[in-house]
Amino acid sequence: MDWTEAVVHTTTMGADLVSELLMDAGAVGTAIEDRYDVTSSKKSDGMWDMIDEDVLAKMSEDVLVKAYFQNDQHAAETLLLVSERLRELLRMDLGFDVGSLELESRGVREQDWAENWKKYYKPFRAGERLVIKPSWEPYEAQAGDLVLELDPGMAFGTGTHETTFMCMQQLERYVTPGRRVIDVGCGSGILALAAAKLGAGDVLAIDLDELAVKVAAENTQKNGLADVVRVEHGDLLERREEKADVIVANIIADVICSLCGPAKEHLLPGGVFICSGIIKEREEDVQRALSSAGYTVVNRLAKGEWVCLAARL
Repeated sequence: MDWTEAVVHTTTMGADLVSELLMDAGAVGTAIEDRYDVTSSKKSDGMWDMIDEDVLAKMSEDVLVKAYFQNDQHAAETLLLVSERLRELLRMDLGFDVGSLELESRGVREQDWAENWKKYYKPFRAGERLVIKPSWEPYEAQAGDLVLELDPGMAFGTGTHETTFMCMQQLERYVTPGRRVIDVGCGSGILALAAAKLGAGDVLAIDLDELAVKVAAENTQKNGLADVVRVEHGDLLERREEKADVIVANIIADVICSLCGPAKEHLLPGGVFICSGIIKEREEDVQRALSSAGYTVVNRLAKGEWVCLAARL
């Protein structure tokens, strides 16, 4: 099948917002190319370079959000809709720079879409023990490494984004053998699988997107963790009765604020709520929501423009 690739020029802070806009317009997948993800991923942060210097040199100075739409009779109309929504976004006072929001498009073959982005994704260390290895890349494990093999698909999380990376650092701190974990909005399943690798005895991974559920289930099977990780379709914690020692949610600030209350009904005594996807400008709102729901923040991580909090009741 042929696809239409739409490319939007934005910033690190605007990338997630643009990606959501494109998915809402009907994209079947998005990919974010951000030089900051590469240049900030140095060994001092517990990671090593994920990309060759010659590839880095070819990357745009802008953050590029690439989206893929079916190349059918509606493609031109869809691009017009996307263009109009981008203009509306540009007129909004969001409190941060979203860049030019310039839109480019071209036709692309499915094979090119499925394969070309992989050149940006190499094995890397997340925290002290967790190592994320793309399924197509070789890696020689070192003593103590917990290697997680991941094929994230096009839009469901590679672990390189600051929000996911910090969640994995928090999981290393709070997940001990036998613990029960719930991953709300699991995407590729990377956090659920990381919890299982760290020794969790039972992990529930939930996502509203059926394609994300499919990808997470495939990654669970690939890592031989189906006896620990259950991947299920669902809307946050609605109609759930499970309780856990650790709940992790890498979503957005507004959803985290609304999730604080429901989440505490699912935490076991002494449990920890790890929340990420919080842009620094919204941290105060999340801190206030956590406090109102009876939590105390016990650990805070910050990386780039993002914050990750761990809180106890």
